[in-house]
Amino acid sequence: MSDVLKRLAEVIASRRGADPEKSYVARLLAKGEDAILKKIGEEATETVMAGKDGDRAKIVGEMADLWFHCLLALEAYGLKPGDVLDELARREGLSGLDEKAARKDGERSDAEGLTAKFKQG
Repeated sequence: MSDVLKRLAEVIASRRGADPEKSYVARLLAKGEDAILKKIGEEATETVMAGKDGDRAKIVGEMADLWFHCLLALEAYGLKPGDVLDELARREGLSGLDEKAARKDGERSDAEGLTAKFKQG
């Protein structure tokens, strides 16, 4: 599975700097992160709508569009699919509730640290 993502990411990376008139990927990369993120939002909404319709073929098609645009965002931010796969592997075996609580605790610690710095000010 990850081989497909890796190959697609390589194709996306190869389009960086290509002529935006001839490459959809080059066009979105040239427009910048906001355009890519907007596209991800659109594709996510279409994926939700396909899920609500219960049409398996539409779900797969819209999910493919969403994943493609997420890969495009990874390229825009200098990341690779392997970075996301590594994070998923790190989370593997963790309870989703425990993992979420750990993130909230980390956010709380960060916020507490900022508050303490502000008070020292």
